[in-house]
Amino acid sequence: MNNFALAAAAVALATLAGTAVAADTKAPAGAAMEKCYGVAMAGKNDCKAGAGTSCAGSAKQDYDGMHWKNVPAGTCTSIKTPNGMGSLTPIKS
Repeated sequence: MNNFALAAAAVALATLAGTAVAADTKAPAGAAMEKCYGVAMAGKNDCKAGAGTSCAGSAKQDYDGMHWKNVPAGTCTSIKTPNGMGSLTPIKS
């Protein structure tokens, strides 16, 4: 294999690994869920939380404390982000 083919294969594997990690946050069907503020990535929030938003996918920045993501019940406050832990209530900036 030449260097280009090896590099392309490495990029493909890295992309698949990233997708697997992102999908890992899904809970089994029927599992209890809770709203967790401050853990959603930009454009990946589940719904609105505050003025100027329309709903799901409206977060403009990562870990915005006014947007929430559904997570398995009982896990929110143990989710660590660069801004601290997840919260069951909106986080004011």
